[in-house]
Amino acid sequence: MSTKKCVLAYSGGLDTSVILGWLQDQGYEVHAVYVDLGQPCEDRDAIMKKARDCGAASARLIDVREELCRDFAFPVLAWQAKYEQIYLLGTSIARPLISKICLQVAREVGAVAYAHGATGKGNDQCRFQLAAEALDPKVEMIAPWRIKEFREAFPGRTELIAYCAEKNIPVKASTAKPYSSDENVLHISYEAGELEELDVNGVELVEFGMGVSPQEAPDESESVTIGFESGVPTTLNGQAVNALEMVERLNDIGGRNGIGRIDMVENRFVGMKSRGVYESPGMTILYDALMYVEQLTMDRDLMHLRDRLAPEVAEMVYYGFWYTPKMDALMSFIKQAQAVVTGEVTLKLYKGNISVDSRSSPNSLYDAEIATMEGGGSYNQDDAEGFLRIQGLPSRVQGSVTPRKY
Repeated sequence: MSTKKCVLAYSGGLDTSVILGWLQDQGYEVHAVYVDLGQPCEDRDAIMKKARDCGAASARLIDVREELCRDFAFPVLAWQAKYEQIYLLGTSIARPLISKICLQVAREVGAVAYAHGATGKGNDQCRFQLAAEALDPKVEMIAPWRIKEFREAFPGRTELIAYCAEKNIPVKASTAKPYSSDENVLHISYEAGELEELDVNGVELVEFGMGVSPQEAPDESESVTIGFESGVPTTLNGQAVNALEMVERLNDIGGRNGIGRIDMVENRFVGMKSRGVYESPGMTILYDALMYVEQLTMDRDLMHLRDRLAPEVAEMVYYGFWYTPKMDALMSFIKQAQAVVTGEVTLKLYKGNISVDSRSSPNSLYDAEIATMEGGGSYNQDDAEGFLRIQGLPSRVQGSVTPRKY
């Protein structure tokens, strides 16, 4: 009887190191996949070596940083999608891509199962599984933290470390921070630990990894110019850049100016409220920059429809419904809606704040001749009389039939 094969989304951290060994204990041939999303890491080669040393049948690192920015983050940007008004979805966006890569490896090695280290309380389990099952309806999902026997064997960090010692799995000794973090090129999220206490100031507790605080930012503003073509950011300070370069450079620029930190209590898909602190300097700049070009180029009714649909898109991304017909249709819609959103905007960054300095577009619908409050121009104010009589007709009829008290 052949050994069952399993692909593991592997980070090299404590949890997935234990899961790698535990899966082998369950009789699986494990193929470890480290999906490189731009998360800062000391030594990727060491992570791969650790996986092989710990019995992985294969270990591979797959760099998807450009794809993450170009094909996942930028379409969400075009929607101006923010979960519960302020979260830019940095973790959510990456999860369906991780599942896609792991399933590609599974197909290559003939694996029937896909394992991950997400807990049964969080959102990531939903995103991993909903994406995977949409791509491969027959995939066997293994989420050890949802398995009672696994939780009983490893009720805490002490037992995880003891297992590593028993199996000769190297564990990097470190002082545990009073919160956990998840990193990629789009953002860093911080949650749990002391951040579960709402009387703790989150942005003062967290040791941020992508930039300085607004208080420590320079006392002079910094200008940055971003060019868009059909809603896609393509130039930075006059230089053509790819998606990854755009995000990385804006992370540096925004980070040194204290841009893009938030602290929120959000509604998880599984039903509970949780507290998270996030930093996303580059994407925060891009959301503002695109907005200013849209203000020049997008038709009013189209923009307002997009704005009504954007919370729906944010919710779908947050919950994990990326590979769905509904999302396919919405992505086709936004590509058409953004077709004319071409132009350039210069922003000023100052101590956590973003202001617009100038904006231009060859497709600008802004006409100073029409908009001016001065006399003249092609707008005939007499036309407003008939416009308002027609608009007010239902109210006049209603007011005659059922008068309102005032």
